[in-house]
Amino acid sequence: MKFRSALTALALVAAPAAAVLGGAASATAAPEAVAVTKISHATATSMFSQSGITWSSSGGCSDRNNPTCTSFTQLNLATAQGAQTLKSATGCALNITGGTETGHASGTYSHWNGYKLDYAKSTCVTNYIKNTFTYIGPRGDGALQYKSGSGNVYADEGNHWDVLYYNCGGC
Repeated sequence: MKFRSALTALALVAAPAAAVLGGAASATAAPEAVAVTKISHATATSMFSQSGITWSSSGGCSDRNNPTCTSFTQLNLATAQGAQTLKSATGCALNITGGTETGHASGTYSHWNGYKLDYAKSTCVTNYIKNTFTYIGPRGDGALQYKSGSGNVYADEGNHWDVLYYNCGGC
């Protein structure tokens, strides 16, 4: 009976993982969901510093619950690695102006859930995105979108780039 209970428990644990990892994504849908690794604010800032990436906030703070701060608490590891990949690929100065703090739009693939970063606009970054990635049309709010070869989406929100990282961008 103990063996059967262990098998039942294993099935209960494995079934949700199979549901998250299984199934084919359509060409227009988001890539398949996979388990993500969350990192701390300190780990993210260390990674960014090592890559020469800067960050700033209008409030000069890092409190996740303050919308004027720039926080990396609960950032996905792949998102941080995606920023490093972008910095390395472009050679441009890269300044993060938005992370996982409150105040951004909600949703599964949101800032709060660790999938997005905002970058200050620069001619170097903008030229790289527009000349390297594929234009895929406007987002619902009108922001023009560009998709990288790895599937990450860069949205031009006027005064900054809003980047959705499904993966690390080829790290």
